[in-house]
Amino acid sequence: MPRRTPLSREEKLTRREALAARAAAGDLRLPDAIREMREALDMTQAAFGAKFGLTRIQVLNLEKGSANPTRETLERIGRPFGFVLGFVSRPRQDEDGPS
Repeated sequence: MPRRTPLSREEKLTRREALAARAAAGDLRLPDAIREMREALDMTQAAFGAKFGLTRIQVLNLEKGSANPTRETLERIGRPFGFVLGFVSRPRQDEDGPS
């Protein structure tokens, strides 16, 4: 497997800001959030798993949306980003589109 070029400090910051904006807008599903958090930290699935007490397969399943993580796991993963667990309201759109 080819080596990845590490993200610059600016790229990491940009990814974190984009992730926070999507979360605040209610435009972020859990599998996407896990993957984007891992990528913002510039980590492989194995390294991300080791940091948060998970296996690579558990991280893979979280990113695929086929896992059922505990509240504690989600809180542990979200902590470095300042995320807390909760519901986020999404803007309501009519079937015919916005008015």
